[in-house]
Amino acid sequence: MQYRRFGKTELQIPVISCGGMRYQQSWKDSERDTITEDNQKNLEACIKRAVELGVNHIETARGYGTSEFQLGKILPTFKRDELIVQTKVGPEAEVGKFVETFETCMDALRLDYVDIFSFHGINTDECLENTKKCIDTALQWKKEGRIRDIGFSTHGPTRLLLETIETDMFEHINLHWYYVQQNNWPAVEAATQRDMGVFIISPNDKGGLLYKPSEKLVELCAPLHPMVFNDLFCLSRPEVHTLSCGVSRPEDFDIHMDAVALLDEAEKHIAPIEARLRDALVSTLGEDWVNQWDADLPEWEDTPGEVNLYQVLRLWNFAKAFDMVEYGKMRYGLLGNGGHWFPGKKADAVDVEAIKSTVATHPFASVIPERLQEAHEILKGEEKERLQQD
Repeated sequence: MQYRRFGKTELQIPVISCGGMRYQQSWKDSERDTITEDNQKNLEACIKRAVELGVNHIETARGYGTSEFQLGKILPTFKRDELIVQTKVGPEAEVGKFVETFETCMDALRLDYVDIFSFHGINTDECLENTKKCIDTALQWKKEGRIRDIGFSTHGPTRLLLETIETDMFEHINLHWYYVQQNNWPAVEAATQRDMGVFIISPNDKGGLLYKPSEKLVELCAPLHPMVFNDLFCLSRPEVHTLSCGVSRPEDFDIHMDAVALLDEAEKHIAPIEARLRDALVSTLGEDWVNQWDADLPEWEDTPGEVNLYQVLRLWNFAKAFDMVEYGKMRYGLLGNGGHWFPGKKADAVDVEAIKSTVATHPFASVIPERLQEAHEILKGEEKERLQQD
């Protein structure tokens, strides 16, 4: 394992972290009394394997169903100073409710303190305002030694990420940034300027459903597995400190250890793959589109029908160029069903003239409506409901 300084937290954090959102038995915390022996043994085997590999950063959240409760059966068996434990609690308008949720976390984990505490899901301006109401309470917990460092996780727009970073209230950030979604790089840079720890979340699931990659993506990333390529793509940037890998079995760590073994020469391995991916995008979509498709797109709130233009067109790009249809369906199905975690709506009822008027200054204003319609035809499927808060 390799380790990096996690910004001003001064923690030496492994470049691969153990995310706690796939090995738990249920997304419903109310089902903690139904945990089977086999599931608990599998979870504990995942944690033991993680620690054996040097993956000593164990990350979970109150929103991960039975995860904290099940971890509470295994984490106290390790020497406490050998682990970096992180949990997350969503901000609340009522501070008392925030406190109550945190106490539930600590009872479930059976720990005296957590090393990393994150405000979970600062995705909207309201979430940020609620965080400001709760921050003094979190600072008091830090003073008491119940939490060691305070940061935030987010699915929000880049604008909000920058505003949240600029409050200077936080020591780390959990955010989405990987090959198939690079628009948050300004937030990574802003966090780096403030010496914040940078933790990339869901690089394998929301980063492309890479544990079930399309055949074309596999071909384009050869000789690396797409997960190894994405790991190296992210970790080749010194601004990035760690990636969350939500394993479901102990052996799921193995492929990420393949990436760690190549990390010292990451650029040599990823450069030819990046070039092939770029060529596939350009040959399929055209160079001008690839360079300008996301230029000054309006936010979903300012778009007729509240269509999330950025997300729909992004998913269309990768479905067309890399055959990433299953990934696109997974993400597209959440539009309209994911709340502030995946805001905006699908492109199932596009008002062509209204959309053209809204994107009138875009270099591809005339074709955006038809591409939205095609995206819907390719990606429509069963409605999805968001089960977790990651």
